[in-house]
Amino acid sequence: MRKAVVLLSGGLDSATVLAIARQQGFACHALSIDYGQRHRAELDAAVRVASALGAVEQKTVVIDLGAFGGSALTDDNIAVPTGGVQQNEIPVTYVPARNTIMLSLALAWAEVLGAQDLFFGANAVDYSGYPDCRPEYMRAFENMANLATKAAVEGRRLTLHTPIISMSKGRIIEQGLALGIDYGLTVSCYQADSGGRACGVCDSCRLRTAGFAAAGVPDPTRYRPDRVR
Repeated sequence: MRKAVVLLSGGLDSATVLAIARQQGFACHALSIDYGQRHRAELDAAVRVASALGAVEQKTVVIDLGAFGGSALTDDNIAVPTGGVQQNEIPVTYVPARNTIMLSLALAWAEVLGAQDLFFGANAVDYSGYPDCRPEYMRAFENMANLATKAAVEGRRLTLHTPIISMSKGRIIEQGLALGIDYGLTVSCYQADSGGRACGVCDSCRLRTAGFAAAGVPDPTRYRPDRVR
């Protein structure tokens, strides 16, 4: 089996991508990043998801982006927005350079493993408008990776797979369910409590809830008792 590094946050999208990579026959090495995010319950979810979906191994790498702040996900002084996704506006939940850093760490591990495939759950349809989720950015990173690595210089080119980048959230859920994912294991909420229970009102919760409604299936998300409906 060909090896692949799969970035696994513990959320709905990355779990689906891990299942897709496994279905395509890859031996999946799941990489999760503890970057100082306030929704740390997603890291526990990543461990559960990796085990349930048959990853060869799962690693969590620690890098403290909270040292810089600048995002509602890494700075407790910036509130997580709960008013819904605003068109043509990048929300304060955007974490500067996060995807670049995570992809770079995945690239480093792939070189060590001798893997030529990275899988990443970027989505450019039902998402919060982050610039580092766009297809053109993914192409640019792949090009950079093939300029910057010893493996590529020696002829072992790397491919960055983004299989859900053009899917709606409902379609992602449909595909994941067809692959046997238990989405109750995942955590998507930007302000989930320590038990992984969701707030129901942040951008990520709203997109997730709408996705299950669009797919026409029950939402398995566990919500906090104080959830505002």
